[in-house]
Amino acid sequence: MTAALNVVATTDRSSLVRAASVRASVRVEQVTIVWMVVEAAVAIGAGLLAHSVLLTAFGIDSVIELLAGGVLLWRLLTEARGGALERIERAENRAAWITGVALVLLCLYVVISAGAALLTRAEPDRSYAGIAVALAAVVGMPILARRKRRIAGQLNSAALRGDAACSITCAYMAGALLVGLVLNAALGWWWADSVAALALLYWIGREAREALEGARAGHGGCNCDGETCAG
Repeated sequence: MTAALNVVATTDRSSLVRAASVRASVRVEQVTIVWMVVEAAVAIGAGLLAHSVLLTAFGIDSVIELLAGGVLLWRLLTEARGGALERIERAENRAAWITGVALVLLCLYVVISAGAALLTRAEPDRSYAGIAVALAAVVGMPILARRKRRIAGQLNSAALRGDAACSITCAYMAGALLVGLVLNAALGWWWADSVAALALLYWIGREAREALEGARAGHGGCNCDGETCAG
């Protein structure tokens, strides 16, 4: 009898710990969603105003990451409320296909736009708003990633580990963005914008490949660094 009560107590404690971790994951994903909304709006708006392929591409990637993050948040909220996850898993798979195709199109946009800008010697304007959003991402994304990895360990969630990897990828992309924008603003190196935009293809291309591989395998969400997205 005592052994049975101990098992029940241990199970209850485990359930409470997992529930607390799920709530924490919901909060950190909500922060991510708000961040991506602001980042996308500022980057795309500033990119269009400055005629910057680099900044616009970064903003579009933020919109695509927003889609993947929204699906993950939906899944986490469903678990937090005790709901069934089958419908969410189907939505994750559809979102993975949409994400993958959108990223492929973004790669084409970067190649064509950056190539045209280099050929025509198009000079983007300075964008101090772009520099600010890039600097914020370089500092903030690693902090979010560490928090996600810690919670992912508590939940044993590959989905959240993959999302943490996506946050690190965003930080690397923001670093390339920052270099390109600063070189253009400080030294007038107009070509730095297009060259840095082409450098983004390293990360965008990986995101596209991994999203499409995840969709073919039947799972979705952010799939950076080969992480699956089953919770």
